[in-house]
Amino acid sequence: MGAAVLTTALTAVSFWLSFETLHDLAIAHDLKGERAWAWPATVDLFIIVGELLILRASLMHRVDWWAIVLTAAGSVGSIALNIASVGVSDDPMDFVVAAVPPVAALLAFGVLMRQIHEVLASRQQILTAPPVPSVAPVTPPVEAEEPEALEEPEEPVHTPVEEPVMTVDEEPVTETEKPKEPLTQRDQIDLTIRALYDSLGQRRPATRHMRDALSDAGLPCSDGTCREARKRVETAEPHLRDLPDAIAA
Repeated sequence: MGAAVLTTALTAVSFWLSFETLHDLAIAHDLKGERAWAWPATVDLFIIVGELLILRASLMHRVDWWAIVLTAAGSVGSIALNIASVGVSDDPMDFVVAAVPPVAALLAFGVLMRQIHEVLASRQQILTAPPVPSVAPVTPPVEAEEPEALEEPEEPVHTPVEEPVMTVDEEPVTETEKPKEPLTQRDQIDLTIRALYDSLGQRRPATRHMRDALSDAGLPCSDGTCREARKRVETAEPHLRDLPDAIAA
């Protein structure tokens, strides 16, 4: 929660500094009043629109190149115009100071969109997870009490001899095998991630490996899902944490 608040504050401050610089640049080039305030939005808003489209495409598990082009165009344009506002200067730090706000705005807003993506992806995974089948409680069998031994009479009692009753041997009743319960989506994800340790030659898979494997299996493959699955696998088998990391191609 604290990281999200700080990221939001950093994003707002960075965009404000970049906006003010572009506003001053617009005034210096004969744009007055509302036009001077509206002109910076034609540059910085491309960054926000592009990042939002990238977030939507990521939740849909696809790549939106048009959104990437919009974000890149807005970022390059904002950085270039902020640096151009310095004009002619012999101090290189003037250009560094001018470039920091648009660069910080791009990075901070990207981090904020990543945090939002992880929250939405985790909720989407919970909503799409199959319900856990309920299992009826098994009650232990009640043991029959052994009959008490009859006390021997003091005097012999003559009882009529009864003919033995022929009994038919009953076949033992075998318990039918219970059908195996289907694997939940979470179990399928963990099994897919666990198999990567062996397929990579006893190495810890990177996020890229896990995302590709889950995508091929038709399972949710967000970065947050990959990291949580690897954490569960290594918690169950702690020796996997000591394996060297695999290098993502």
